[in-house]
Amino acid sequence: MKVLVANRGEIAVRVIRACREMALSSVAVYSDCDRDALHVRMADEAQHLGPSPARESYLDIARVIDAARRSGATLVHPGYGFLAENADFAQACAEAGLVFIGPTPAAIRRMGSKTAAREAALAAGVPIVPGTATPFAESARFDEVAVAADRVGYPLLVKAVAGGGGKGMRSVASPADLDAAVRLAVSEARSAFGDGTFYLERRLTNPRHIEIQLLADQHGTVIPFVERECSIQRRHQKVVEESPSVALDRDTRLALAEAAARLAKLVDYTNAGTMEFLLDESGAFYFLEMNTRLQVEHPVTEIATGIDLVQWQIRVALGERLTLAPEQALTPQRHAIECRIYAEDPDAGFLPSPGVVRALSVPGGPGVRDDRGVAPGFEIPIYYDSMISKLVVWAGTRDEAVARLRRALAEYRVVGVRTTLPFFRWLVEQPEFTAGRVSTTYLDGVLAARAGQPFTPPSPADETDAAIAASVAAWFRAQRSSPAATTAASGAWRRAARLDGIR
Repeated sequence: MKVLVANRGEIAVRVIRACREMALSSVAVYSDCDRDALHVRMADEAQHLGPSPARESYLDIARVIDAARRSGATLVHPGYGFLAENADFAQACAEAGLVFIGPTPAAIRRMGSKTAAREAALAAGVPIVPGTATPFAESARFDEVAVAADRVGYPLLVKAVAGGGGKGMRSVASPADLDAAVRLAVSEARSAFGDGTFYLERRLTNPRHIEIQLLADQHGTVIPFVERECSIQRRHQKVVEESPSVALDRDTRLALAEAAARLAKLVDYTNAGTMEFLLDESGAFYFLEMNTRLQVEHPVTEIATGIDLVQWQIRVALGERLTLAPEQALTPQRHAIECRIYAEDPDAGFLPSPGVVRALSVPGGPGVRDDRGVAPGFEIPIYYDSMISKLVVWAGTRDEAVARLRRALAEYRVVGVRTTLPFFRWLVEQPEFTAGRVSTTYLDGVLAARAGQPFTPPSPADETDAAIAASVAAWFRAQRSSPAATTAASGAWRRAARLDGIR
């Protein structure tokens, strides 16, 4: 049995590893610039999709279906991003006789629309954030939008119906800011999703972002999991996630889980999905949206509960019944924290930093997991998301997990491109982070307050980085010559690593 992984990067690597553990063959797909990518090297076989731009490769439904046909794959895992929440892709898989490892096209269409999802939540008796019930077209008259905004109340958010990852979303503090916010949100949504329709939603003051992971089989069983805290966000994009949340007691956890499961059952949801909520300062929660796919931050749930979500996705898609004990899914066994490490320059406003990863030293030891999709010599392309890896740590308590995260971040080195590692090393020392006193507005506030101050401290690290990069280059050259030269180059790598405290 073969699984075609219709994605790239770290999530493709993650799915390929799950397939290998289940004795399933994996098929990678790749664009021109990903020809030598890590997920291509790791898969049992690979199929070329087309040119580097995503619309001509990873987002081209016909090309992906054709790759599955050529390879003889019978299942398709979409990962996240690209076509993962595209109902037309799920439908095309079904029509081609392929098993789509995800929800049905109908569920994707219903819950993938933020306005339709809000209507479903109301029908299920789940509270929602106040907002407009009917979406606005891209060409909506501004005076109509302004009247609706007055009814919703300020501050508010302009949100793309098809949005995600913070794209197509703009915050509006007053009526004077509304027109510009709508124009920007529509433009961004049209560019990112091909759909500029939008709606308005009240912006809560200092809320926490809490989400409930779900698994649902084809036999009516829905299992909700212990919550994930995703409040540390930069411009509405999550950067740190953890499980469980320090803000929830068991009663609130059970109430959130029950609401999420009730909504999933109402829409006949199957496979993995996530219900996202906002928690206000009084402890009341409101449904925000649903992600009809596996989340970027799924590892923290896997670690907190000891349950492999990707393998269960595959089992559910094959028609198996969920045999998980609900209590196991809702009871955290340990505390897990994840940082998303990007090829971005935090000292330059987090601008992308494409280029070649010349060397990489990944932390290890107890309670450390690194989900990455790059290797030394790989070029971070300009065409896609610039994530390098997801660093996840865990321990028996949150305090222990934070200490472990500091240690792991100090060990992590990437040479050749700027990364967000210096930013995270700064963040984990902040008292609000250490105490868990955060909200969705926390990070943007502290970043604004320290504008212009570098995250990267002056140090002799550049010399060390150059030594590491030179030794790695020597090692690759030696691979093409003799065993003796390879041994000498490996020694040079070890000496350079010791300069940086790498053992």
